Amino acid sequence: MSDLRLGDVIDDYCVKCRRLTNHAIVSLMNHEPAKVRCRTCYHEHDYRHEEAPPKKDPRKEALFKEVLSTIAPGAGEEEKQPEPKKAKARAKKIAN
Repeated sequence: MSDLRLGDVIDDYCVKCRRLTNHAIVSLMNHEPAKVRCRTCYHEHDYRHEEAPPKKDPRKEALFKEVLSTIAPGAGEEEKQPEPKKAKARAKKIAN
């Protein structure tokens, strides 16, 4: 890889845009980018080496739902509740 300088454009994952975009190098540490700025949204963040953050752990979500079910039964399950009926409005006014 060639020598990188401040202001050079590199690709990196932007957490604000949630995609791989062009970034300008803002700071260098040991001849490697330390901070970059997205050229699309101008969000400044640490250099992520073009890697997206890891997805949420499904085991944690299952454990959270289990804890919720012990506190309030049925709270961990997604149930569709019927919507309340709306009151009917009068269509005609009584004319005097």
